[in-house]
Amino acid sequence: MAEAFHSPNTHGFVRVAAATPVVHTADPVANADEHIALIKQAAEQGVDLVVFPELSVSGYAIDDLLIQDTLLEEVERQIDRICQATKETGVIAVVGAPVRHEERLYNTAVVMSDGWLWGVVPKTYLPNYREYYEKRWFAAASEELFRGSGCSVGVGGYYAAFGPRLIFSVEDRPGFVFGVEICEDFWAPLPPSTRQAMAGARILLNLSASNIVIGKAEERALLCASQSARAMAGYVFAASGWGESTTDLAWDGQATIHELGARLAEGERFAMDSHLTVADIDVGRIGLERLRTGTFADCTRRELRQGDFEDTPRRDATRGAYVPVSIRDVGAGRATGDLIRPLDRFPFVPDDPARLDQDCYEAFNIQVQGLMRRLKATNGERIVIGVSGGLDSTHALLVACRAFDRLGLPRTGILGYTLPGFATSEGTRSNAWALMKALGVTGAEIDIRPTATTMLEGIGHPFAKGEPVHDITFENVQAGLRTDYLFRLANQNGAFVLGTGDLSELALGWSTYGVGDHMSHYNVNGGVAKTLMRHLIRWVADREVVGAEAVPVLRGILDTEISPELVPAVDGKLQSTEGMVGPYALNDFFLFYVTRFGLKPSKVAWLAHQAWKDASAGHWPAGTPDDEKVEYDLATIKHWLRKFLVRFFQTSQFKRSALPNGPKVVTGGSLSPRGDWRAPSDATARVWLDELEANVPDG
Repeated sequence: MAEAFHSPNTHGFVRVAAATPVVHTADPVANADEHIALIKQAAEQGVDLVVFPELSVSGYAIDDLLIQDTLLEEVERQIDRICQATKETGVIAVVGAPVRHEERLYNTAVVMSDGWLWGVVPKTYLPNYREYYEKRWFAAASEELFRGSGCSVGVGGYYAAFGPRLIFSVEDRPGFVFGVEICEDFWAPLPPSTRQAMAGARILLNLSASNIVIGKAEERALLCASQSARAMAGYVFAASGWGESTTDLAWDGQATIHELGARLAEGERFAMDSHLTVADIDVGRIGLERLRTGTFADCTRRELRQGDFEDTPRRDATRGAYVPVSIRDVGAGRATGDLIRPLDRFPFVPDDPARLDQDCYEAFNIQVQGLMRRLKATNGERIVIGVSGGLDSTHALLVACRAFDRLGLPRTGILGYTLPGFATSEGTRSNAWALMKALGVTGAEIDIRPTATTMLEGIGHPFAKGEPVHDITFENVQAGLRTDYLFRLANQNGAFVLGTGDLSELALGWSTYGVGDHMSHYNVNGGVAKTLMRHLIRWVADREVVGAEAVPVLRGILDTEISPELVPAVDGKLQSTEGMVGPYALNDFFLFYVTRFGLKPSKVAWLAHQAWKDASAGHWPAGTPDDEKVEYDLATIKHWLRKFLVRFFQTSQFKRSALPNGPKVVTGGSLSPRGDWRAPSDATARVWLDELEANVPDG
């Protein structure tokens, strides 16, 4: 089980490569040599599928040489050579070649593996403007190709499926389904790849010979990104590079791989050597994204007529049916080891500093605007907030200050209360007071210990008799009283209570239900993950968004350990939240992939191991302290994931079913019962726990 677990193939990944061979103008033999070398290189890297540029066997910019019989015959012979190379490697190769059929010449993509031609896809849209004159040599693909004898083509002794509506799937590889289009096709208003995606293709390939002029590379990357997002697919683009004729044009060899709008890999442009651009595409994730997005299925039903997925074409159809081509799996998926694609340790916190800055700007202003709207809707000029000196209440207070500033309300209308209990440390209490003073809000303190003692006495708790019993009742008496005080203070001052609990705490059920920190009149933090919270506070401090006086205090709060401070310290050591529920870094990772994509626990564990097994590998978000740059082995990940699954699926939903209002903030979604997450409160975590135990080794 351990060997299979560590293979990307096991978890629904397909390793793809965009090949950029050196082009030998009108020399199919030399071009075939380049192809074979790159196919062997792809096999060594565990690649399942490699795509070459447009007319890669002959060269693209050879004009009237394309209709020379000598060249076309040599192309067919070299297709056979390349095809035999796939038998030795087990890689699926898609190459570009001019192919004759029924006294017409087509610009095609030839799909081959295991020493066999599986299909030939002709280009649908032929450019005939500016520098392109393809209609001089080629016939465009048409629906007639799917009628009668036009459904197969002979190429160099092989007979293969032929037509613009071929969809290729690999046996015993769920989700490994791909479609092919060629260059100009994806500049069309309705690219062939759109219908290929609706017909089931999760990976879309583009063989291109698009020349380069200033600004065009950005346009092509935009098209690749947008098509992968709109079609909910992976998109692999390979363009011609060094060696193409520069009689009138130049070529940059652009190669990109995208998935669901995100760029996974980008090759070197203007390189003079043959090379591969490799990435792992998550076809399992793509399938889940399509499953949860009803728009995709609705569009498919609306646009594709019944019969488009038949095994044989309908002769009476107004447009041809999609023809599925099943490819034998003869070695594809041999990739092992590390994942080849970007993978953030913190899904809610991007590694790129510019993107992190943008995310913090948007998150903070989403929260501010949410609170501003609630204040306007209630004609409110005052809010009540508990200020503990910890991360969550600090950030909620910063949001409140900015909202009051933008509405032109005095910050004195923000009534901050520190509510020390039996375990409140002098450090957090001092931070709370320093922060309230620096921000210019109205601060006050209410010691809850006398009231808590009275309640503990009233219910006969052992602590009231002097016994050191610090159980859940002892903790929740304090947490409940704090919120009870805040609600009554809100009544007394004509205000409403601003909540501070964050998204990560909601996932874990780390709150006291009802009249506890679970409840408020409005919660600005409910859509913000704990791992993002630190960066938001740091962002506010760095930019002095709420003034310079608070900056030193904010930096001190960032260095404070996360603790509920409900149980007295033992040997000077504070009660640790992460010691009880697990590292928030892992819990947020689990939360993102379980709720955003619905991944199986085994896949979540594997991804977490890929992201966290080596602290020295990859990138960390800007500003991450060195002592937080840690790593986790698989056993540790499995341990905390098991606890997360129980907390999330089995013991905490009843709290989320009664959440106060608050804005959705992060792309991972929200846990509001009115929004992204709706679930029964009495479910069991058994099916997820069983899957975890069955498929994840202990170490």
